[in-house]
Amino acid sequence: MSPTEVGLIGMLLLFVLLALRMPIGIAMALVGAAGVSILNSPSAALHSLGSFPYSNAAVQAFAVIPLFVLMGNFASVSGMGSDLYAAAYSWIGHRRGGLASATVVACAGFASLSGSSVASAITMGRVALPEMKRYGYDARLATGVVAAGGTLGILIPPSTVLVVYALLTEQSIGRLFVAGILPGILLTALFILTVMVICYFRPDFGPPAEALPMRARFKALARGGAFLVVVLVTLGGIYGGVFTVNEAAAVGAFLTMLHALWQRKLNLAAMIDALLQTVRTTSMVFLILIGAHIFSPFLALSRIPVNLATALNDLALPALGVLAVLVVAYLILGMFLEGFAMMVLTVPIVFPIVTALGYDPIWFGIFMVLVIEMGMISPPVGVNVFVVKGVAEDVPMGRIFAGIMPFWLAMLLCIGLLVAFPQIALFLPNSMYN
Repeated sequence: MSPTEVGLIGMLLLFVLLALRMPIGIAMALVGAAGVSILNSPSAALHSLGSFPYSNAAVQAFAVIPLFVLMGNFASVSGMGSDLYAAAYSWIGHRRGGLASATVVACAGFASLSGSSVASAITMGRVALPEMKRYGYDARLATGVVAAGGTLGILIPPSTVLVVYALLTEQSIGRLFVAGILPGILLTALFILTVMVICYFRPDFGPPAEALPMRARFKALARGGAFLVVVLVTLGGIYGGVFTVNEAAAVGAFLTMLHALWQRKLNLAAMIDALLQTVRTTSMVFLILIGAHIFSPFLALSRIPVNLATALNDLALPALGVLAVLVVAYLILGMFLEGFAMMVLTVPIVFPIVTALGYDPIWFGIFMVLVIEMGMISPPVGVNVFVVKGVAEDVPMGRIFAGIMPFWLAMLLCIGLLVAFPQIALFLPNSMYN
């Protein structure tokens, strides 16, 4: 068999293992080691299995992952998500669709602390869905806005997905974090605009809540001030060159811990739970990265990326045509795989292609995350949809997907704007380093 045939068989076996619910990191490591053994030698495969786990875990840049995850866990313990929602609700909840818009704002804010779409969807779902139900919001809008708003967790920094992309492609984590700020704000604004359009045509979908007095509004805003302090110190420190990314993560984790202590919510049990959750999440991410680094040499030996690039060149597709093909491919993959799986499986294949076309690697990282976000709410899987379903058990899955579609279209518009105006993603990182 040719190397490419061995590679295709390996890819098929990988998907079979994933369908059998084997963890993706282990599946990639097994298939990668077996493939290297066939295409190179058993000793090379054993060397990969023996050296890659240590060499990956010992990289100093990886320290950003557990620190930002810990920051998000401390933020959850301290109730920052609830405070953010209360602050947004107090100012715009009295407008038609205001509770849904407040959910988007709170999701965006909590995303900048947790870096996780699932954590954002769970936290905001538990806080916002009961309130929207109490005021008679249509279940489609209520669940759709939580599922879509949760996806902001992997775009707005700190994002664990952006960290993984940076490590897989050897790009600057700091530049990627800063590059995600403006696209994150743009997508947040598009989600709020989507809520406004829905409520304009269907006023019954988002009845207004009662208006709060100004004193109550400022009080709620003050309670959410801790969030602003953490974000300004961490992201502002990175942008201003005061901190490295690792230092910013450590400072952010320390500040959120102090806030949890100040709120008297961080007892010994909560501390142990936050640390255990951090260890679990970090272990999962590290296992995926180790598996990806074992799998990548197998892909290179199989020449699948080279052959795929040659095939695309033979088709003579324009650069935009290649991007369109990638969007469709990721949407199809998103129906069956979660975000981490899509990234680690495809980056070694598509990254050489897009860079050869002249696209900026930082810009493509943001583009890729946006498309993965769409996959996270695409039927029939849509990881965030199942998360919301777990919170809103009485809402049929079909109604949740129906509520998501307007926000899915808003994501597609955001991708179009990013392609048409690349400086949306590149302006801040370029100004930061120039």
